[in-house]
Amino acid sequence: MIPRIFTSAFVTFLCSLLFFSVLVTKCQAQERAVIDSVHVDHDVPLNTSPTSPFWIASKPIYAEVDTSGHPLPEYRTEIRTRWSHDNLYLLYICPYKNLYLKPSPDPVHETNQLWNWNVAELFIGSDFKNIKRYKEFEVSPQNEWVDLDIDLNRPHHEDGWSWNSGFEHSTRIDSQRHVWYMAMKIPFKSIDTRPPAPGNTFRVNLYRTEGPPNDSKEIAWQPVMGNSFHAPERFGLLRLK
Repeated sequence: MIPRIFTSAFVTFLCSLLFFSVLVTKCQAQERAVIDSVHVDHDVPLNTSPTSPFWIASKPIYAEVDTSGHPLPEYRTEIRTRWSHDNLYLLYICPYKNLYLKPSPDPVHETNQLWNWNVAELFIGSDFKNIKRYKEFEVSPQNEWVDLDIDLNRPHHEDGWSWNSGFEHSTRIDSQRHVWYMAMKIPFKSIDTRPPAPGNTFRVNLYRTEGPPNDSKEIAWQPVMGNSFHAPERFGLLRLK
């Protein structure tokens, strides 16, 4: 039989260990980067003007590091977001040096493997238990698009491109200032089973690619610390405000 004093000490030790584990987990969650999406009372047509009242109401965040977390100030990408009862909106403002674009673009039909060219991307998931399930949205400077239902448990998660979210997108290239703009309007029903409400959070990361394959730049909001953007353990959070 274990002495009572030893049992009491052991229980105290276990409680302390549990408390420390919870504290560490809480601190890690608190340190996770957060994007606040600002509510709008009604839906609006997409626009790519960062000075419009719609986008000015949103506080920007920036994708400005490479996949390892090293700063890329010359590619600092400003991103703004808002939400309505039905849709999530995002605006990307992308300074560029050398765009690598697909010949003969088709902005009407989905372009599979669009990731082989320059794009701006959103990875977003509402499932906090199975973090390997999320959605991916890509748009090129030429307004080509692809959306994917990602399941990293599958051998070929890129097969998820056949899924269709019904999202809207718009782009504009300012060749004089070397900036391109992209706006997205994503139906909530395509990314979440919950009705949208203040306080709802999503797991997200935001990316952009720049230049040809032999001189490619990969710009991220949260560094993935690896060779693939598909690193859900590195995602930050998007919160509806």
